[in-house]
Amino acid sequence: MLLLYADADLAKPVMMRRLDHLVNKSGPVWHCRVPVAVMNGARYYAYHVDGPPSPHHRFDPDKILFDPYARALHFPPGFDRKAAVGPGSNAGRAPLGLIGADGNRFAWGEDRRRRHEATAIIYELHVRGFTAHPSSGVPAERRGMFAGLVDKIPYLLELGVTVVELMPVFQFDPAEGNYWGYNPISFFAPHNGYAHRCHVCDQHTEFREMVRAFHAAGLEVVLDVVYNHTGEGDEAGPVYSLKGLDNDTYYIVSDGPKPYANFSGTGNTLNSGHRYVRRMILDSLRYWAQDMRVDGFRFDLASVFARRADGSLGYDDPPIFGDIASDPDLAGLRLIAEPWDAAGAYQLGRAFPGTSWAQWNGQFRDDVRRFVRGDPGMVPALMRRLYGSDDFFPDDRPGAYHAYQGVNFVTAHDGFTLWDLVSYERKHNEANGHDNADGTNDSFSSNHGWEGDDGAPPSLLALRKRQAKNFVCLLLLANGTPMLRAGDEFLHTQGGNNNAYNQDNATSWLDWRRLDAHADMLRFVRLMIVFRKAHRSLCRSRFWRDDIRWYGVGPEVDMSQPSRNLAFCLRGASQGDDDLYVMVNAHAEPLQFTVQDGAAAEWRRVIDTGRESPDDIREPGQEDPLRSGRYTVRPRSVVVLLKPRGMP
Repeated sequence: MLLLYADADLAKPVMMRRLDHLVNKSGPVWHCRVPVAVMNGARYYAYHVDGPPSPHHRFDPDKILFDPYARALHFPPGFDRKAAVGPGSNAGRAPLGLIGADGNRFAWGEDRRRRHEATAIIYELHVRGFTAHPSSGVPAERRGMFAGLVDKIPYLLELGVTVVELMPVFQFDPAEGNYWGYNPISFFAPHNGYAHRCHVCDQHTEFREMVRAFHAAGLEVVLDVVYNHTGEGDEAGPVYSLKGLDNDTYYIVSDGPKPYANFSGTGNTLNSGHRYVRRMILDSLRYWAQDMRVDGFRFDLASVFARRADGSLGYDDPPIFGDIASDPDLAGLRLIAEPWDAAGAYQLGRAFPGTSWAQWNGQFRDDVRRFVRGDPGMVPALMRRLYGSDDFFPDDRPGAYHAYQGVNFVTAHDGFTLWDLVSYERKHNEANGHDNADGTNDSFSSNHGWEGDDGAPPSLLALRKRQAKNFVCLLLLANGTPMLRAGDEFLHTQGGNNNAYNQDNATSWLDWRRLDAHADMLRFVRLMIVFRKAHRSLCRSRFWRDDIRWYGVGPEVDMSQPSRNLAFCLRGASQGDDDLYVMVNAHAEPLQFTVQDGAAAEWRRVIDTGRESPDDIREPGQEDPLRSGRYTVRPRSVVVLLKPRGMP
């Protein structure tokens, strides 16, 4: 039954129309036409749905359900999440679809989609957390909004990133307490809380204004999308839409006391093996790509797509990937997979076909963290990660992967910030309300002898900052596509919380006062990005192959367990670039390296993380000539030398 509501009473419909399957149904699609003249001023709509009893369905003729294709949702003043849990009416307390939402044309002007290839540097940020703090400098009415991001475009350009990846912007339940937004209840509606004009239903306009402004600045916009589950949760969760419409189709369900498969870790799993669920996902992707003009998508827990209806991992080529690949409206988009799920399916380098899919390289994160921390036996793993992770993205067969398909990162939204990674030995998630049981226990972090910041001596703080620079340096030297977490460039801290999913407060909001306090770190990150962009050897699409020579402190790599050092020379002639020589010392003592390629006078020092700013990284054209073929690399430091092209 279709229900229409007006502003005067959001509990009592102004019109109810019962749908007849003989008249109002074509295949699986229900439909009807309501003339505007008889709508009685209705602005919102919803449904009652009834059906035969079944252990796998959740039909309740009294429940108010919103349209999963609604372009915007309205939450009435009496909205109550609890009213959607269990049987019975939730009239006046349920989300409603907005009639005619997104019906106005938007003046895109000369806007065009952006695409960065070799210079792609991804910057992951949270729409609200990026500007919500008063120190952001954004006007109060725009803080934490799409509009607030527009105000920060000059900062993003100065930093040098080229791809902005937004954590979920789909509408999520405002009463659930999930600040990150990874529990969407709609795949088509922008989140109301990110629009400062949402009282006039201007969410779509504000989102498009943001995209248009980003494109005008030369920036890509990529959305972190969650198509593996919804915020309706498990059997104890609310019934808002999909559960009450067709529970058995939309979710992976079974008999038993826990009927919902939970490969997402949040209570339910969408049944993407069903053709109509895939159709809904494809319709959503097309909407955001064509109507909202985003440049790509990062798929949360993408290994869920490889699961059959019974939950087993059986698809070598999941059907949804074929659907995406064959859809002309999605051609050319940036596609990024998180190649695992919450139930143990780890598919890095597998299940995501062709060269159009990139993948979050979790192995890069873990191996680089362990090497920088000083774990033994990590030299071979570091070599693999710097080279481009050809063990996961092999380049020696037909249809081979490209190095850029690995998205390298050290930190992301889930886990420690960069500063916390070098400041905490263990997680401190007590504020989340789960007795510190949530969040990973395997962060490969180090406090370097003192837990947290309080009371830490200045020498220790200096060591931590050096380690933070080492992480950024190795990330931006590695072959692949680098990703930075917003705020790491000025050492944002969450006080050791490595799972701040429900912290909509100063814990998660970026404190921009740290930008001035750690201006040297910001300078280092900015110039590292400049350095990467300036060297095609680093920003190449394929693996280094014959251009790389590996060394240690001398001519041979020391791959023994105690070894914590590595050097390499990356020759740039094939790319029309300079030669680069990198020396890495993860020991607690200084090491003297002998430069193996060319005479000392040919080399210039660009980077030495063991030195204080501004000598830690030199501006272009201000490199320091090497005075000797031997170079002492300070403890826990990275040094980069440059030989200008044309030299022998």
